[in-house]
Amino acid sequence: MKEVTILITTRNRLDDLKYTLLMNEVVLNDSNIEYIIYDDGSNDGTYEFISSNYPEIKLLRNKTSRGLIYCRNHMMNLVETKYAISIDDDLHFITNNPIHSIKTYFEAHSKCAILSFRIFWGKEAPALTYSDEIPYRTKSYAGGAHVFRMSAWKSIPGYPNWFIFYGEEDYASYHLFKKDWEIHYFPKVLVHHRVDLKARKQKKDYRVRTRRALRSGWFLYLLFYPLGLVPKKILYSLWMQFKTKVFKGDFKAFIAILQALGDLILNLPRLIKNSDRLSKEQFVKYSKLPATKLYWKPKDL
Repeated sequence: MKEVTILITTRNRLDDLKYTLLMNEVVLNDSNIEYIIYDDGSNDGTYEFISSNYPEIKLLRNKTSRGLIYCRNHMMNLVETKYAISIDDDLHFITNNPIHSIKTYFEAHSKCAILSFRIFWGKEAPALTYSDEIPYRTKSYAGGAHVFRMSAWKSIPGYPNWFIFYGEEDYASYHLFKKDWEIHYFPKVLVHHRVDLKARKQKKDYRVRTRRALRSGWFLYLLFYPLGLVPKKILYSLWMQFKTKVFKGDFKAFIAILQALGDLILNLPRLIKNSDRLSKEQFVKYSKLPATKLYWKPKDL
């Protein structure tokens, strides 16, 4: 029986997906892997291409988009292997044969629920790949570059579909923390996220991304933070958005803030119903953990 499943959600990015699958074929070199790909309402031929060229892949499809979190949640609940690797459709492994390292680390660290990979961001691959970093425990993990121990996943509630996009990693992280599971940064596995971060801000979905990132952060405050801290955290978040974006002429960010506030008000009943707050002692302990490491650069760059 295979031990690892790789999960990819995609929507209208067939060229990126083709390259990801091609590169992973080259570096993974492991027959002990299952694939599940979720086509979230693509109209660019994604479903037809995967069906014709990769019949061994378990392929799911939404006729219309249901959102990244819905797809990830659904795929995770279909996994039958011991571990599940989630990657974005524009991300591939650089480290050759990482599966052995992943399994060995999990076997040696029984309380570890998730390994978050070392990620290089950029359109071109890094010239240098060496790192002398060692694994360490963190607050959360990279949603599009991590591996989950499935026994840990089954011990917590699934991702909240109503978040739609952003925030699912921290949602799971809080629940894992309350169950005494750990999340570790795992630099031994390097992946390449083929994204130009500067160009992303200019894309049409910048306002949508900003809105969803803001509201997911506020949702998490209301779900998990000690109640007395929630107003202060939301107000500080608003101030920073105005200080760093709106007051500098970012009108798209201003619209996103207003929309996120509307989302917060509309979802208040749901947030109150589903709240599972950390105690003050738990919150202090969680706050002392190192932040999630999402960006890595070679030392010489």
